[in-house]
Amino acid sequence: MGRLDIGDVAGYYLHAAELKAEKTITLSDYIAQANREAVNAGQPYGCAVVKRRMRGVSDGYVVRDVATDVRLMNRMRDMEDALRAAAPAAYSLIDKQHREAA
Repeated sequence: MGRLDIGDVAGYYLHAAELKAEKTITLSDYIAQANREAVNAGQPYGCAVVKRRMRGVSDGYVVRDVATDVRLMNRMRDMEDALRAAAPAAYSLIDKQHREAA
């Protein structure tokens, strides 16, 4: 807690996650807090995990600002390009698994 807070939960890959379950949702505050905590935690991305009222956690939302999302998508693209070049068969298998899961 405090100015050196590193997020509410560990283990959300590459993220400092700020968990919220409140009656009034203020996304801008949550994202600002998550981004500060990502810096404190040494993580590249901050996000807010927002629980929907009267619903289970899995029905909630993961929210990040557009700038953070663009950085994350660019990283994913770059890593996929690198994997495709280095190990095409592995890339194809992983790509197929994720497309089928959608």
